[in-house]
Amino acid sequence: MTAGEPGAGPGAQSAGAPGEGAAANAADRAWLARAIDLSRNCPPSRTAFAVGAVIVAADGTVLATGYSRETSPHDHAEEVALAKLSPADARLSGATLYSSLEPCRYRASRPCPCAELIIAAGLRRVVIAWLEPPVFAAGGGAAMLRESGITVVEVPGLAAEARAVNAAVLGD
Repeated sequence: MTAGEPGAGPGAQSAGAPGEGAAANAADRAWLARAIDLSRNCPPSRTAFAVGAVIVAADGTVLATGYSRETSPHDHAEEVALAKLSPADARLSGATLYSSLEPCRYRASRPCPCAELIIAAGLRRVVIAWLEPPVFAAGGGAAMLRESGITVVEVPGLAAEARAVNAAVLGD
């Protein structure tokens, strides 16, 4: 992977700067595709979704990446990526988080769901491929983020690819 590739790693320059509003730009689609690629690294599970996440600074620099079960069987992708950054990192307030699945609003395995972690981190924007189906828990993370003033952008054109990674969980 070269520095110009989406998700090349923390500090890498990339596919371009994230969009700024509710519409996805070409860079948003490229970063979200990278999050879906990361989801393929997840150890298999029939009881949890495989999700990838990429946090990108306003200038297009990758700040952190993560995927479900990266370091623990209970890890969520967004949680892993955020844990790689200092909560005091000033770049977070202008960053966009890309997740192959809507961040969770409810969670049994840890005390804080990903939507709350994103709000606490001060992120301004979240781009997702699809909304969480009610397989393990009710969704609602996107609504919670919006209620907190965070722009949430859904890119349905990448939903099928993100769902395909989770075919075993979905019974497809």
